[in-house]
Amino acid sequence: MDTRTGFSDSNEVSGGSSSICCVRNTESSLPPAAPPQMEDVEALNRLSNTLASIFFCKSSPPDFDFFSDAKLVAAGGREIPVHRCILSARSPFFKNLFANKERNVKLDLKEVMKEYEVSYDALVTVLAYVYSGRIMAQPKDVCICVDDQCSHLGCQPAVEFMVEILYASFVFQINELVAKFQRQLMDILDKAVADDVLMVLSVANSCGASCENLLARCIEIIVKSDVDNVTLDKALPHHLVKQIDDSRVELGLQSPEGNIFPDKHVKRIHRALDSDDVELVRMLLKEGHTTLDDAFALHYAVAYCDAKTTTELLDLSISDINHRNPRGYTVLHVAAMRKEPKIIVSLLTKGARPSDLTLDGRKALQISKRLTRAVDYHRSTEEGTATPKDRLCIEILEQAERRDPLLGEASVSLAIAGDDLRSNLLYLENRVALAKLLFPMEAKVAMDIAQVDGTSEVQLAGNTKNMADTQRSTVDLNEAPFKIKEEHLIRMRALAKTVELGKRFFPRCSAVLNKIMDGDDYSEITQLGNNALEGCPLKRRRRMELEEVLCKAFTEDKEEFDRTINMSSSSSSSVGMMKPNGKLTLTK
Repeated sequence: MDTRTGFSDSNEVSGGSSSICCVRNTESSLPPAAPPQMEDVEALNRLSNTLASIFFCKSSPPDFDFFSDAKLVAAGGREIPVHRCILSARSPFFKNLFANKERNVKLDLKEVMKEYEVSYDALVTVLAYVYSGRIMAQPKDVCICVDDQCSHLGCQPAVEFMVEILYASFVFQINELVAKFQRQLMDILDKAVADDVLMVLSVANSCGASCENLLARCIEIIVKSDVDNVTLDKALPHHLVKQIDDSRVELGLQSPEGNIFPDKHVKRIHRALDSDDVELVRMLLKEGHTTLDDAFALHYAVAYCDAKTTTELLDLSISDINHRNPRGYTVLHVAAMRKEPKIIVSLLTKGARPSDLTLDGRKALQISKRLTRAVDYHRSTEEGTATPKDRLCIEILEQAERRDPLLGEASVSLAIAGDDLRSNLLYLENRVALAKLLFPMEAKVAMDIAQVDGTSEVQLAGNTKNMADTQRSTVDLNEAPFKIKEEHLIRMRALAKTVELGKRFFPRCSAVLNKIMDGDDYSEITQLGNNALEGCPLKRRRRMELEEVLCKAFTEDKEEFDRTINMSSSSSSSVGMMKPNGKLTLTK
């Protein structure tokens, strides 16, 4: 690699393929090439810039793509137009790939990158190097986390980005890029947490001999770390786990019998959790060989099992929610690493303490922040679209630190509903229905924890013809005289808990709902029929604004949430209903 120009010579690039940056005369009669002069450097710089502009050019019309004749599909489905001739000249991988392909081929990179998923940003960085011979500046906010106290040298976004470039370079057979990022990763491994070193180790193992130095360094770090065998078994192939265990025994870090955890009884509980069979866990516990705490069953479920399984395990109420595993992590710490909002809320509602510190002084909130890319956290999301899980976890933990951990302190304001139980229930139905439309991810988390879908849904008698279309049973609020029943109370408690959770953990969303549900103009509009608005331009405009917000949210989420959103069952709602012609209208 010529450090002055950023280009690689023909022997460096892709295992000896010809370089796009310079052409050598192979006749033996010619004298050796003279060192590049200043004008040669400038010419190479111009060539590099030109090729880079071809890659980044987005011509008009958009599908022109500067004569590109192939497309690569990155993670998330984003397409990158490329030129087969340039890629084939620079990479044996692409040369073989495009040898028998027709023009305008589209390649989904998941078919060739099976060991590790590479993000769009990392893929663009590698391809830009293939075109220009230069490593472009790291994309803004992609390689840094959300924690302001972090140096961003060894946090997960920084490590993960380098790992993605390393793996993509290995797959594309860009050998000099593999060597460069292998060196960079080795320089920061001491600053990374052990779990991120495991990620590097796994990818280095996939890259084989080209990353043997990185592999050896990662194994050395893990051998001396506190990473347990359960974590190793989940993250690494068996031969690496055995190598790490043997090294620990050889160094005296554990006795030959020290790797017997988990024992056979603990393994049975873990296997039952892997099968989502909490009833089998209950039966195994009755044998008395171990307990949930001794098996670190909650830690295991939070790390590897479905959220529903974790909730069922919590409902057994026979384990310490703040129990620490041998690495000093509470269950909430593990949940922050898992980045699953529903699990975090479940733990907090059961009494998990967000203030507890790990052995190296981190709270669950800081763990979550250091795992989240700044670009994902700050990415704007419109109402009606799902909030990224990473950001949602941070917002939940921030709210938990600001408030008392007891759920009961969050009260539901039913000011506009009055004292009548029927009105209260209608208000709660409307608020939750609106939350489902505007904030689907947050609403789903709160509703799942409160188990709203397991209760009966309200239904007005005038809409009974549509009852066959709904999957859940309904209760009639139009009985005369209205009598409160057990199913009404169950439904009300579940809806109230949903609103409480929303106000506690999602204040941003609740503020929007408060503005719509508790606003004076909204309450006045809901009391008027369609004809009454004709003579009131201000109220008519306000109503149209509400209809526009709801209709937009409904359209964006219809496909994903069509199974759970049944607008006909909410015809009694003062929020609105979707008519057969697709027009959203407010109803009294």
